[in-house]
Amino acid sequence: MSRAPDRSRRRRLICVALLGLAAAVPLHAAMPWPVPGLAALVKAYGPAVVHIGVERPSVPARRFSDRWLLRAPPAEADESSLGSGFLVSADGLILTNAHVVAHGTQIRVKLPDRREFRARLIGLDALADVALLKIDATGLPTVRIGDPADVEPGDGVAAIGSPYGFGNSVTAGIVSAKGRLLPGAESMQFLQTDVPINPGNSGGPLFNLRGEVIGINSRIYSRSGGYQGLSFAIPIDAAMRIKDQLLVTGTVTRGRIGVSVQEVGQALADTFRLPRPAGALVTDVEPRGAAARGGLKTGDVILSVQGREVVQAADALGFIAEQVPGQRARLMVWRDRAEHVVEVKVEGYDTPRLQGDAAAASVPSRLGFAVRPLAPAERQFLRVEGGLLVQRVNVAASRAGVQPGDVILALNGQPIDSAEALAQALEGADGTAALLVQRAGARIFVPICAQAGSPKC
Repeated sequence: MSRAPDRSRRRRLICVALLGLAAAVPLHAAMPWPVPGLAALVKAYGPAVVHIGVERPSVPARRFSDRWLLRAPPAEADESSLGSGFLVSADGLILTNAHVVAHGTQIRVKLPDRREFRARLIGLDALADVALLKIDATGLPTVRIGDPADVEPGDGVAAIGSPYGFGNSVTAGIVSAKGRLLPGAESMQFLQTDVPINPGNSGGPLFNLRGEVIGINSRIYSRSGGYQGLSFAIPIDAAMRIKDQLLVTGTVTRGRIGVSVQEVGQALADTFRLPRPAGALVTDVEPRGAAARGGLKTGDVILSVQGREVVQAADALGFIAEQVPGQRARLMVWRDRAEHVVEVKVEGYDTPRLQGDAAAASVPSRLGFAVRPLAPAERQFLRVEGGLLVQRVNVAASRAGVQPGDVILALNGQPIDSAEALAQALEGADGTAALLVQRAGARIFVPICAQAGSPKC
């Protein structure tokens, strides 16, 4: 007997079932783009998204705050840059990225209605990459602030900004991950999306589909300089806390206790007899620091801070950073296969201010790069005792391998902590000298010509 009729009948039944399923699932759930109402979102809140133009005496090819992620532009960059921002108050307060406006001599803001204003920098937080601007105007449109905690991977999101200077451009996608940790920003848990973000989008808002801002578009992961499917946003709740501090004091003070931590994987959890891989493993305790005085030890696993569970290492640093300096923080730690309570008096430090280049010192022009000493908070952040931040390079220095954002630690084995020390070390060098630099979390040697015209170069 032929089985063709049975196969045909099965196909018809499958088609009927699929059609029934498609009818039962709402359109926006089955096909997330285009989303009904997205145009209404853009119409309602697009007027609160601004275009930012910044003039600088000279633009570093790659800035301190994002040197490890964004591809560097050419060594001889333009003396201006573009970015995005959004209005959070009707009287002209604007949130954007710190790297968009750092070192700017003049900041101009253009609204979608084509009005232009000169902006004043209230303050910036280089570690979190958040800046607060003010323009003199009233009755301005504003965005609505949402809660990133309500967002889940797979939720639809949209961005409005000025990629490559094309103002009020809209892109959309989904949240692809939450709590993403990035090198150099271990206390910040980013929202990861697949929303197309390009240079010029930095500082713009990331919206949920209710029209609420849940993040500030800050970084992309790219090998080419353009969008490659991974973009990262600063959660808006963290940005708003920073905004409140900047508005009052012009700077941001974070809590710290003087520890380094790492993630706890399954192997470490088994080693320490933890019920599951979670918490923050203490790998280093600063001598005479707050943690040491409180009794915290290397090898402890921080399970909670002030009753808040530490799931990954960044949670511990983030929760401590939110504490008010001077108050005592109650830590639950895992030690000797049991839970213990440790109380630590939280210390504070101010994040570095990058409003200007006044701290930059000149180095002999033949080298083709300019540096400045690291601020105390930057030294803590990078976990180095001293060094010089490379701010600008010319073509020759770039070809030699020196990059803006490099931290110079030593020359020919001699520690360097000032431009004067670097100049003196270069005067004493013969021919090619070896710079020890820290770049993207790694230390490498870069050979440079110490003496112009030397036959050894």
